[in-house]
Amino acid sequence: MLSAHYLVLMGVLVISALGLWAALAKAKNIAAKPAGNDAMKEIAEHIHHGALTFLHREYGILAAFVAVVGALLFFYIGKGIAVSFLFGGILSAAAGNIGMRTATKANVRAAEGAKKSIGEGLSIAFSSGSVMGLSVVCLGLIGVTVFYLIFKDPQIVYGFGLGASSIALFARVGGGIYTKAADVGADLVGKVEAGIPEDSPRNPAVIADNVGDNVGDIAGMGADLYESYVQSIISAMVIGAALTLVTRLEKGLVLLPLLLAAFGIICSLAGMLFVRASKKGNPQSALNRGVWISSFLMAAGSFFLIGYVVPNAAGLGIFYAMISGLFAGLVIGEATEYYTTNSKKPTQAVAEASLTGGGTNIIQGLALGMNSTIIPVLAICAAIFVSYYYSGMYGIAIAAVGMLSTLGITLAIDCYGPVADNAAGIAEMAGLGGAVRKRCEDLDAVGNTTAAIGKGFAIGSAALTALALFASFTQLASQLTGAKVLIDITSPNVIIGLFIGGLLPFVFSSLALKAVGKAAFSVVKEVRRQFKTIKGLLAGKAKPDSKRCVAIVTVAALKEMIVPGLLALVIPLAVGFSLGIQWDNAKKYIEGGKFGGKGSDAHKVSVIGDTVGDPFKDTAGPSLNILIKLMSIVALVALPLMV
Repeated sequence: MLSAHYLVLMGVLVISALGLWAALAKAKNIAAKPAGNDAMKEIAEHIHHGALTFLHREYGILAAFVAVVGALLFFYIGKGIAVSFLFGGILSAAAGNIGMRTATKANVRAAEGAKKSIGEGLSIAFSSGSVMGLSVVCLGLIGVTVFYLIFKDPQIVYGFGLGASSIALFARVGGGIYTKAADVGADLVGKVEAGIPEDSPRNPAVIADNVGDNVGDIAGMGADLYESYVQSIISAMVIGAALTLVTRLEKGLVLLPLLLAAFGIICSLAGMLFVRASKKGNPQSALNRGVWISSFLMAAGSFFLIGYVVPNAAGLGIFYAMISGLFAGLVIGEATEYYTTNSKKPTQAVAEASLTGGGTNIIQGLALGMNSTIIPVLAICAAIFVSYYYSGMYGIAIAAVGMLSTLGITLAIDCYGPVADNAAGIAEMAGLGGAVRKRCEDLDAVGNTTAAIGKGFAIGSAALTALALFASFTQLASQLTGAKVLIDITSPNVIIGLFIGGLLPFVFSSLALKAVGKAAFSVVKEVRRQFKTIKGLLAGKAKPDSKRCVAIVTVAALKEMIVPGLLALVIPLAVGFSLGIQWDNAKKYIEGGKFGGKGSDAHKVSVIGDTVGDPFKDTAGPSLNILIKLMSIVALVALPLMV
């Protein structure tokens, strides 16, 4: 007779498999939608081919990296860690590939759907995001569950998390460099110098820009949240394995994170059913409705689920911890929407600052960005306090699981953005007309906000996950040394480690920003060359060589991602062995007709401000949360060697 422990794990796998089946069904439904006229199909094929070319070349580099690190883990740490590391990387890459293939097929269909209504365009773009969201959570949960079934030790499953983190950092950095280099290069020469509209077919860098939306904000963001998702689950399992609370299931505290994640998939699927917009409905409201319904179902259902697994006061404390993480995620989302949507005062203030020049635009934008951190940071602090008060370090880990429990739908909403952006670009390049272009622009403006929410969500979950990883580190160190490991902040070695850790985000960001600048400069030179040498290009009588721009950005991004990526792997090892084991929406507002509209001086200034802010928000910033977690898990996996 099968044990209850085994049956629970089988149930988790069944739910994950059903989620993958739903993703496949959505992908097939998207493929069956009409793809528009020949011009639209040709543009979409260029984007699809460019995105896959970049991804395959990137994965070729990462395959060599995974093979080398896997061999080192095999010989120096253990076979189980090495095997789980390998599959952590493979499944992360698979999730990104699935999501991006679907997105580059959905973009043209969303543009075609917008001919009918804004609701139809929203439905197709969101369905595409749902494929990515479900692929990430289901493949991640399957991987963690299978390797726990094989090895019976959640600490070995850390190898799976290390594989996911390694792929995530390179995918985020490489994709971020690509998307911002193409975007900045296209805007500086096209909109500022030549004075042509955004996404004009005359601009040779427009295809590369649309490719970048997919490799950066779909494949990159998917890999980012994939590793956060699996890391939070694994950390909670490891901490739970060391606790002695009474549970109704064998190893109940180890199984609980898996059960919560599986239930989160069900809640995400339910919420997706409510994301519908009427013909003239507000897309943002439709997306928000899905998130709130999923979160409500998660909160209500987890009360009974946690209460069954962990009875009495201990279970209630764990429930409070889970709710604190779930609520913090919602607060981060609402705050981000307020600060980034073009219908609210903060973004409009940045747009208004464009009237007095580029300097005031940039100053206002930087001030807004700094001010926007207050609410998310306080929300994370509140979650940390509540979760620790009620359930200790296990509570913090469960709070991270709670925040990411409905990742299926929150990532779907985030990945909706790049598809909507591509749809707007295709509508412009194919000359679909004012009404269709307006609907696509409205979808795109909402997409800018959802992309910002996704980044805030990723960083917030990273903070909780990093704390859980830190607790796991001290716990494992205590086991390996046979004595309780405490971090003494008065120790010179610890203080040195703190300074080095504080320095790394600046070094990493500097490398990322320089990489964007170098790659963007190459794009600018190429676009200028084509405008000068291809007769009739600016007049719209000749076609640009878009493939040349795609090739330039691909080579530059892949080259420049290597040093920042290796930084996160080398520094924790160096510190551990040497010091020891302690250790864009303001522009959209103007384009809508405010302050002179497109082509005005204010619009040109806002484009400059946009190009300054883009590398911060889409390359350096989002990569930092992966940097923190990757360094944490490198230290964890290498801990036996350090001891």
